Amino acid sequence: MMKPSFSTVACPEWTLAQVAERAQANGFEAVELRTFGDDSTRFACDPALTGAEKVRRLFGDRGIEILVLATGVAFDEPVLPPVIGYAISDTERSVRAAQHAIDLAVAIECPFVRVFGFEPPANEKRATAVSRIVKRLRAVADHAHNTGIRVVIENGGAFGRAADLVELVGRCGDPLIGACYNVAIGHEFGDDVASAVEALGDRLWVARVKDHRDGTPCPLGEGRVPCERFVRALATAGFDGPLVFEWDRAWLANLAPAEEVLLNASARLWTWLGGHVPNSKMSAMAARMGTA
Repeated sequence: MMKPSFSTVACPEWTLAQVAERAQANGFEAVELRTFGDDSTRFACDPALTGAEKVRRLFGDRGIEILVLATGVAFDEPVLPPVIGYAISDTERSVRAAQHAIDLAVAIECPFVRVFGFEPPANEKRATAVSRIVKRLRAVADHAHNTGIRVVIENGGAFGRAADLVELVGRCGDPLIGACYNVAIGHEFGDDVASAVEALGDRLWVARVKDHRDGTPCPLGEGRVPCERFVRALATAGFDGPLVFEWDRAWLANLAPAEEVLLNASARLWTWLGGHVPNSKMSAMAARMGTA
C-alpha cells in the first residue's frame, strides 16, 4: 500500500524532532527530507546537519519512515567551451553532489534520492542535452550500486511530462534509476494522470501531490490539479511507494504554516486510499482533529 508522506519544504523552520513528532500526530507514515548538503543552514531539519544515528533514532522512535532524500541536483549544466571544457571546467560537480546525497541516504537508511534533469540551454539540441544528462545520471547510479539506494528523477523544466521521464529513465537503462512524478507539474504540461501512471509503469517509484488554484498553492483537494484521480490511478496500478504531499512554504513565505495544512492533507490522502487509516495513526489523528 502507498505510504502517505510529506516533504519538509512545508516546514523549513522545524527541527527534525518536530518533523517526526508532527508527522506522527498528523497521521503520516513517512517523510521526505529536503537537503542542501553539509554546509547549508537553510533548513533547520536538513538531515546533513545532524548525526545519522540521531536522525534514525528521532524518526524510528515515532514509527515514521524516512523514504525520500530530496535534493535540488540537476544534470543539465552545459560543458563550456565545447569539447575543451571537459579539460578545463568542473563538469562533474552535479555528479559529486548526487553521490554525496547517496552517501547521506545510506547513513540515514533512506531508500530514495530525488534529482532532476531540468532545463538545458534553449539553443542546444535536445539529443545533445539528453546524452549529457544521461551520462551524468549513469555515473550517479554507479555510485549507488550495492548500497540499496535508488535514484528518482522528478519531472520539471524541459522534462515536465511523464513521457519525458520515460525517455530519461529508458535512456539510462540502469535498474537503480526510476521516476518521481509530480502530478501538479505533469498536469501543467497537459498530461492525463491515468495515462501518465500507465506510461511510467513499474519505474514509477515516488509519487508527489500538490494542489493549485489560479496558479497559487492551495490545500490539497481544493484546487484544479486532479490529485484524487491521480491517487486512485496509482492505487489501480498497484503502486506501493511513497505518496508525498508538497506544500511550498520554503519558497513562498506567504503560504499558511505547515501545521495548518498537514492534517487536512493526511485526511484527504487516507480518504482517497479508501479510508483505511492504520490503528497506529487513528488515535493521533483523532486527537489532532479534536484540537484543530
